[in-house]
Amino acid sequence: MKTKILTGTHYMLGDHACAEGAIAAGCRFFAGYPITPSTEIAEWIARRLPKFGGVYIQMEDELASMAAIIGASCGGLKSMTATSGPGMSLMMENIGLAVMLEVPCVIVNVQRGAPSTGLPTLVGQGDVMQAKWGSHGDYEIVAYAPNSCQEMFDLTVEAFNTAEKYRIPVIILADEAVGHLREKVVIPDEKEIKIVEREKPDVSPEEYLPYKGDGNLVPKMALAGEGYFVHMTGLTHDERGYPDITGEAHERLVRRLIDKIQKNKEKIIKYEEIETDDAEILLVSYGITARSSLKAVQILRKEGIKAGLFRLITIWPFPYERIEELSRKVSKIIVPEINSGQIKGEVLKAIKSNLPVVGVNKLGGDLITPYEIIEKVKEK
Repeated sequence: MKTKILTGTHYMLGDHACAEGAIAAGCRFFAGYPITPSTEIAEWIARRLPKFGGVYIQMEDELASMAAIIGASCGGLKSMTATSGPGMSLMMENIGLAVMLEVPCVIVNVQRGAPSTGLPTLVGQGDVMQAKWGSHGDYEIVAYAPNSCQEMFDLTVEAFNTAEKYRIPVIILADEAVGHLREKVVIPDEKEIKIVEREKPDVSPEEYLPYKGDGNLVPKMALAGEGYFVHMTGLTHDERGYPDITGEAHERLVRRLIDKIQKNKEKIIKYEEIETDDAEILLVSYGITARSSLKAVQILRKEGIKAGLFRLITIWPFPYERIEELSRKVSKIIVPEINSGQIKGEVLKAIKSNLPVVGVNKLGGDLITPYEIIEKVKEK
């Protein structure tokens, strides 16, 4: 009998919801190295994935884990790894390789207090900039920031779909508090879950150009063993995949890698707005901190203060245009985050005025409370 995903309503850990979302999305290869607070993803998927004919491998480290999921994806399997801050740092060179080779895969980073070993069991949101700028060179990335166990499931499915659609590595930028949260998760019937499969070549092997992006700038991807010749190199390459280290080739290739995200960003960017229509104070937040921000908005509204919440669901690409529009209607923007102000800087980039942008920041491994946010809202 075919093994089925856990359709139905469950009381589930965020990390487990992420692992089940990966299986529902069609992930059939996981390589990773245990690290707090993401280990429960590896534990869950190690038990569940073999029942679906998938493969789980515990690798010797995170460098090898990232390399393994790239190889598995090139062989045709949807693949994923999960880690936390220090492990993410080790994966960065190979994330750049996945960008250059246009290999679909998913990387989960359940963030903790950092830098270095930092606070392994405590919450942090300090890897926001690492997610975008961690590897070398110019590139664009897609990163989702779930704020609930339900989103750990839903956005993991979406991350796989985005990876396959645009042939890119996609990051799920969770945080310890969401990964270790336990709450209701509703998993739809398998037939109701939208799954995107990568597009295969529709020409003969003789005509196939593995790095030729057509109208949507995303090349079709032949798999190893399907009879197509594919040369893969981290060197700058031409449309055949052959090394071409000229300035013209580099401009053409890297520009397309950037454009395939930037020119499709309206389809990729996701956010949630609550009480923003008449808001005079705007809160911009994400992940677990967005839950404190929502509570702060509810309390402020009861006190007659018109506050609204803009919740980032994709952190990258960043919704600069929408935040700029909202900034024209409010008197102050508050940005709560468990770091020293990484997204506050992006909000400042978005607005085109001297509007006050105030951070609510913590670095000690604790959550930001609604009352700490309210204090900043009321501060003159």
